[in-house]
Amino acid sequence: MTRLVVMTVLLTLSLAAAPADRSISLTRLWTYSHTTPGQVSEIPAFDPRTNTIWVAGVVGVDVLQGVGETVALVQHIDVTGYGLVNSVAIHNGLAAFAIEAGPPDRRLPGVVVFYDTRTRLPIGDPVTVGALPDMLTFTHDGSKLLVANEGTPNAVADTAYTAPDPPGSVSIIDVETRTVIATAGFDNVPQFGTNLRTNVGMDFEPEYIAIEGDGSRAFVTLQEANAIAVLDLSLNAFTEIIGLGAKDFSVPGNEFDPKDNDGTIEFINANAHGLYMPDGVASYKWRGRTYLVLANEGDFREDNADRAAAGSTYGAASPLDRLRVSNRDSSPGNLFAAGARSMSIREADGAAVVYDSGSILDTEAHSLGIYDNGRSRDKGVEPEGVALLSIRGRTYAFIGLERTTSSAVAIFDVTDPYNATFLDMIFTPGDLSPEGLSAFAYRGNFYLAIANEVPAVGTTAANTTLYRIDTSRP
Repeated sequence: MTRLVVMTVLLTLSLAAAPADRSISLTRLWTYSHTTPGQVSEIPAFDPRTNTIWVAGVVGVDVLQGVGETVALVQHIDVTGYGLVNSVAIHNGLAAFAIEAGPPDRRLPGVVVFYDTRTRLPIGDPVTVGALPDMLTFTHDGSKLLVANEGTPNAVADTAYTAPDPPGSVSIIDVETRTVIATAGFDNVPQFGTNLRTNVGMDFEPEYIAIEGDGSRAFVTLQEANAIAVLDLSLNAFTEIIGLGAKDFSVPGNEFDPKDNDGTIEFINANAHGLYMPDGVASYKWRGRTYLVLANEGDFREDNADRAAAGSTYGAASPLDRLRVSNRDSSPGNLFAAGARSMSIREADGAAVVYDSGSILDTEAHSLGIYDNGRSRDKGVEPEGVALLSIRGRTYAFIGLERTTSSAVAIFDVTDPYNATFLDMIFTPGDLSPEGLSAFAYRGNFYLAIANEVPAVGTTAANTTLYRIDTSRP
């Protein structure tokens, strides 16, 4: 077992973090606190036609003034008559809301409701989709809307799983006619890769969708299954499911802290693996090939029936005894935790890893004083959201970290996927738990909107924060 002195690690990272040929800085423009009862801040989407930011958050969508030095609420759109909203996407003045069935049973079919971004009124009837629509996105040309129906088998979040288990799927909606033209499921789809989890007592559950630049394919994360599914948009059907393997925490550069609340934070190499289990995914091209950027958050079943403590269940000694591991994949001396505590870049064809950020996210958060030691036994900083932005010929990745003591976003230059570079980590005091990110250009400038799901300590409202992004030659 190799132990590293933290200061040595940080020095190494700082040397590796210098930008290739540009520096990047972010300036906070405003923060908005969502005060409507029941409203949180989960997913932001920018509408350039009206310069507004739409923020989905359970009971509704808050429409905020967008780019500017100040912010105000334009309108709160209540969706409780339809259910509970999980996501919002916007294309050419058309907003789409992903809404799960309201209490008492979210396993029932959900709906997508379309809104005009100028009038902020619904357009047409709700479109029925699968159970628990958790995320949605337009194709680049706006002709189709893809909806990830997670279909978690519990009537209420974070409770025991019970029958029936609604099938996970992706609904494909024709935007012009507002009709579902296909529902892509996973029966008989060929399976490849390694560490594909098919033994967790539930079917495949789509989490997040990224669409290829030419619109020919979509890539769908199946988080609890540790997989990506490839959706052919000419066939409107899945063509393959790829198990994503596991990260070896014994390899130098992959240090992690497996112990929580022990009074020390120590990043070590140890005999354990992390199932990648990505949440957010985004795609981009480099030299004619498509690559995927993934936030390797990790996630067990909502009822935690597939997790255990490594010590009490598998006899692991300190410092691995408190590490939470999969009880469907682990055995004595062969431990598999949830998540890789990193950002990865993979080839879209075959999903081979070409870059992984190793221990950078955890150790950088620690150097900034925002690492939450109480989460060490679980998944560290829990990278969750991904947003990409092209600025003056370079591609930047923004990675939201859900479990730091202040809302944090890591920034990478991923222009060359084989030589990605960590640039910076920003954090916003007073904000907590970034759930969704939106990076966008508007009138020649560049911005990052951060939806923070959890109210910070001592506050009662979740926040959305907008940053301006500036780049210059170092």
